[in-house]
Amino acid sequence: MTDHKHPTVSFKRLEHGRDLPLPSYESEFAAGMDIRAALEEPFELKPGRRALIPTGLKMALPAGYEAQIRPRSGLAYRNGITMLNTPGTIDADYRGEVKVLAVNLGQETFKIEHGDRIAQMIIAPIVQGNVQEVEELPDTERGEGGFGSTGRK
Repeated sequence: MTDHKHPTVSFKRLEHGRDLPLPSYESEFAAGMDIRAALEEPFELKPGRRALIPTGLKMALPAGYEAQIRPRSGLAYRNGITMLNTPGTIDADYRGEVKVLAVNLGQETFKIEHGDRIAQMIIAPIVQGNVQEVEELPDTERGEGGFGSTGRK
C-alpha cells in the first residue's frame, strides 16, 4: 500500500547482490535507508579517485517520488568517503541497477567490500514546476545579490 507518508518502494535483487539484505532503516527515526555495495571482489578507492559502486538492486518508485542517494556521515567523517552529485536523484521511471558515485576525499586508500553499507537512500516526494517565459521578473529586496550577499550572521 502506498500512502503519502509511507510509499511502497519495490526492489529486485540482481545476481551479484542476491545474498545482501534489502535497504533498511537502521534506527526508528532514521531518514535514510542504508544501501550496500554488491561487489564480486573487494575494491580499493584511492585518495582523490571516484567510482561507481554497484548495489545489486533495481527498484521501482511510485510516481511523484524520487530516491536521493547521500553519503553516510560516519564514512565521510572517519574516512573522507562521500558521494558526488549529492544528493543523487533516482527518478521514478528508472529501472537500471542502482549505483552510487563514491569519491575518496581522505588521505588513505579506502577498501570497500561486498556487503559494506556504502551510502544512504532517502525517499522524497517531488513537485514538477510549470515553466513560463516572461519579459521581466518581480523585484525583491535582495535583487541580484549572489554568493554571500545576505551576510554572515
